[in-house]
Amino acid sequence: MEQETLGGALEREHRLIDGGIEAYLAGLDAGGSPKPLATALEGLRRHIYLEEQFLFPPLKAAGLMGPIFVMLREHGGLWDAMDAVESLQAGGADASALRASATELLAQLDRHNSKEEPILYTQADQILSAAAETELSDFLTTGTTPDGWVCSAASR
Repeated sequence: MEQETLGGALEREHRLIDGGIEAYLAGLDAGGSPKPLATALEGLRRHIYLEEQFLFPPLKAAGLMGPIFVMLREHGGLWDAMDAVESLQAGGADASALRASATELLAQLDRHNSKEEPILYTQADQILSAAAETELSDFLTTGTTPDGWVCSAASR
């Protein structure tokens, strides 16, 4: 059996996050639980943290500054979109507003992931040192986002 690459593990996280938002949307009109959304947003925040703290620095050092800059900017937009969905939910917004906000977040993720996966994840599998790859893999397995951490390009 072939071992999963780091890029493959990161892509799998993308699918889990997307799936959580999709499950939330599927149950929204039926009064479904907000838990899939909460889990997906927590996972997305953790995923952004691991990229900004563990993945992007060695890729930036290897010369991928332009793509990293784009990803950081998009992370800020994703963070703000997550905050918007949570704010609507906390404020008791109706299903239509929640659906629109969560659907926009999902669309942003699709645009982001369609660039990140073929460009950065492919390079990560080639560029990261064994030590950096181990550190990132360990975080994927057991790591958590520090309390209060906010991505570098978020509005708040």
